[in-house]
Amino acid sequence: MSYKIADEQDHPRITPAVQWLIGINVLVFFLQLTVVPAGAMARALGFQLSDLEGSWWSIFTYMFVHAGFWHLAVNMYTLWLFGPRVEHHWSGWGFSRFYVWCGLGGWLFHLVFDRGGLLMGASAAVLGVMLAYAMRWPDDEVYLFGIVPVKVRWLVAFVIVANLLSGMAAMNVVGGGSGVAYLAHLGGLAFAWLYLRTPSAQSIDRLRQRISQVPDMQDEPPRAIPRSLPRRERGQEVDEIVAKSKAALAKRPASPAVSQRPAREPRSEELNSVLDKISEHGLESLTADERLLLEEMSRKLRDS
Repeated sequence: MSYKIADEQDHPRITPAVQWLIGINVLVFFLQLTVVPAGAMARALGFQLSDLEGSWWSIFTYMFVHAGFWHLAVNMYTLWLFGPRVEHHWSGWGFSRFYVWCGLGGWLFHLVFDRGGLLMGASAAVLGVMLAYAMRWPDDEVYLFGIVPVKVRWLVAFVIVANLLSGMAAMNVVGGGSGVAYLAHLGGLAFAWLYLRTPSAQSIDRLRQRISQVPDMQDEPPRAIPRSLPRRERGQEVDEIVAKSKAALAKRPASPAVSQRPAREPRSEELNSVLDKISEHGLESLTADERLLLEEMSRKLRDS
């Protein structure tokens, strides 16, 4: 399965968080095959309800241990296929947090609906990443077996239906069915959907919608105006802000032709630091003073 993106991206094909996640999973599997006795790694890191009190860490570590080569290969290939673009759209920290959140969703569904067997594998977290990709770029195409083009939205829909039917069938089979944690897969998908539908799920795209860039003046850094989520069409409001900014600049008298360059805004460097912090960690990371600075700069622009 390969994929085709409508627009070329100016970023590496493999991003840091995805690279680390793949590396950890491969390392654990290598230790399973070489250093640690067969099955010992799975019992130590995999989740099993009967051993919960003695190995509480398995709630998190189960998603880094796999049952076999193909189990690992399919999960890591899917993560490599869909993960980098999602990480680039958010950030390394935001992507990692989302990945672990989806993995915890898989654990919770396994605990509630299955309760038996050994849970291991990154499938729940990886399927959550696939859903995030499909919700952001639903019309991108992937090529099944390198031949058949399928839109990502339909691929994810098929995965959801297949896991739902298989999970329902497994619940009715004595002895646990095929041993595949279909319900855990659904947990990862469900938690991904909840995360992506909540207002706190900030992304770079939403940040750009809330910070409208205005035209730069000569020898001054870019400035931005924080604003609340609009009730009208966002595109229309962005156009209005840009038009007002241009009108304000046009009303300013031309600077006399002197050899000395105009002075920079006294707090421009501080504002740049605040905007960089927003891009990396989101608006929630700002201190009270930094929020006050943004409001002050916004007010100055409106009054100019």
